[in-house]
Amino acid sequence: MAHHEVLSPLPGTFYRKPAPDAEVFVQEGASVKVGDVIGLVEVMKQFSEVHADAAGRLVRFMVENEDAVEPGQPIAMIEIG
Repeated sequence: MAHHEVLSPLPGTFYRKPAPDAEVFVQEGASVKVGDVIGLVEVMKQFSEVHADAAGRLVRFMVENEDAVEPGQPIAMIEIG
């Protein structure tokens, strides 16, 4: 199986949920399609969606909820094929 890394588009804080009391966007092990929201990156109170850019199974997140991320840093691993 091939793997694809979803990269952070921006520097900021990564969130796996839309709100503190909400469910996560995607569970590890779940199927995703291109364009599915898998998280948010917050920069100075502005939230940008992070989308799956490959279809497959989201194997794991490579950062924790509320971790600081840099542009180009791998956020999640998708198993494709």
